[in-house]
Amino acid sequence: MPQVQLLVSGQVQGVFYRMHCHKKATALKLTGFVRNLPDGRVEVYAEGEEEILQALIDWCHEGPPAAQVDNVEVLWADGEDRFQDFRIAG
Repeated sequence: MPQVQLLVSGQVQGVFYRMHCHKKATALKLTGFVRNLPDGRVEVYAEGEEEILQALIDWCHEGPPAAQVDNVEVLWADGEDRFQDFRIAG
């Protein structure tokens, strides 16, 4: 199953980015997680169909209204299904 790791930088912490990302990923029926990183970025890890993952990537470039996304690093991989739902982690 396709997997993607996203590292989102900019003003993405303290603006409800994780909550909105969780809502979007859940609506898309993706599995994985979103979490804040100590360096100020947000990490998103998601599994699902490639076209649906691309929809999440597109959303991550915009983020919620209060966010200012400067960059989204995208790392694709293939692997086993590791998650059963999409969660907000740490």
